[in-house]
Amino acid sequence: MRFLTDRKRAVGLGSAKSGTAHHWSMTISSVALIILVPLFVFTFGPMLGRPHLEALDYFSRPFPAIVAALTIAVGFMHFKNGAQVLIEDYTGGLTRKALIIGVICLSYAAAATGLFAIARIAL
Repeated sequence: MRFLTDRKRAVGLGSAKSGTAHHWSMTISSVALIILVPLFVFTFGPMLGRPHLEALDYFSRPFPAIVAALTIAVGFMHFKNGAQVLIEDYTGGLTRKALIIGVICLSYAAAATGLFAIARIAL
């Protein structure tokens, strides 16, 4: 016999037992992107229209490479979580599972590609 009330079992838990953690991860990544996107724009912007070698030299420095890598990593993880919520809200059954797997694979592949490109430039 369980001596927990219904309220005690439900506190902090969504229907899938992870709603609160998912909400906090979205909130934290949103705040991180509020800081990272302007930093990325101000570090990437001066290189627009410059010769290729000059841009490579610029992004081989630590600060622009770290800002770009963090923006890519946090941005694609935020995209993955947001798209997953969207898919869960508007689809069902096998379509839901296939779309969620596709979005997760797409976001990880795009993040890995971007981070690999930055690593090639920076190292």
